[in-house]
Amino acid sequence: MSPAPRPDRILLVTGMSGAGKTTVLKTLEDLGWETVDQLPLPLLGRLLDTPAASAFGGESRPLAIGISSRTRGFDAQAIAERVGGDRQVSSLFLDCGGNELVRRYSETRRRHPLALDRPASDGIAAERSLLDPLRRAADRIVDTTDFSARALQEEIRREFGRDAPGPTLTIMSFGFARGLPRNADNVVDMRFLHNPHWVDELRPLTGLDRPVQDYVAADPAYAPALDAAERLLLTLLPGYAREGKSYVTVAFGCTGGRHRSVHVAETMAARLRVAGFSPTVEHRDLGTSPQDAVEAFPARAA
Repeated sequence: MSPAPRPDRILLVTGMSGAGKTTVLKTLEDLGWETVDQLPLPLLGRLLDTPAASAFGGESRPLAIGISSRTRGFDAQAIAERVGGDRQVSSLFLDCGGNELVRRYSETRRRHPLALDRPASDGIAAERSLLDPLRRAADRIVDTTDFSARALQEEIRREFGRDAPGPTLTIMSFGFARGLPRNADNVVDMRFLHNPHWVDELRPLTGLDRPVQDYVAADPAYAPALDAAERLLLTLLPGYAREGKSYVTVAFGCTGGRHRSVHVAETMAARLRVAGFSPTVEHRDLGTSPQDAVEAFPARAA
């Protein structure tokens, strides 16, 4: 059996214990990378000796490998020399000040891997010397001394998430009479628009039918409301992407979930596609039957 093809991009993530390697690997995984931590050095050598993936049928996802002083067979100088001339392999070294590392170990009550029976400061000093060849050979060094976990996540997203897909976007329609959708991040109420349910010839139709669409769009409040909702979403969605949110659901609701919200959801999804997004449209209550009991009676002039 032939070995699996080598990924076309490999990042070695190493650095001081407690500097944030686990946070970096989890963030890269959220960005679509394949990640593995503490890969034994003999397996790393075998991976690097495997030819790169071909353009067709090969593994296209980048791979991040976490390496630390605890890695089996660890030899910082040998690793630095092994990857130094490989153009497809880059390295990220996470550094951190000694006092901050001591504070982190004190807060978590974990023992430093190189000082199981001594103060953490002894292990930190020993590890800093041990890792020096990797630090000198690193393509990128990030000092996490003043970083919270969240700030480190943002830094990694900025550096490695430029080509990552944005959040999975769902535009949903629903009926308030049947309850709010549990997974909605944003809910927009469209019940202020004229209700087609109270027009006899429109009642059996839905927001996917042209007569209902024309009726809803004729409401004077329709155009400015959709324009305002679109501006809001074009502001929110890039922010969600920067924050690393994986799924975003925007739910448009009307009373029964068959007419106004259906049309508005379809229209908004079309506008967002023009703006470069790829939303999926879901109509939660479209298949329900029209019922007067769940619809609000129309206002009547005195």
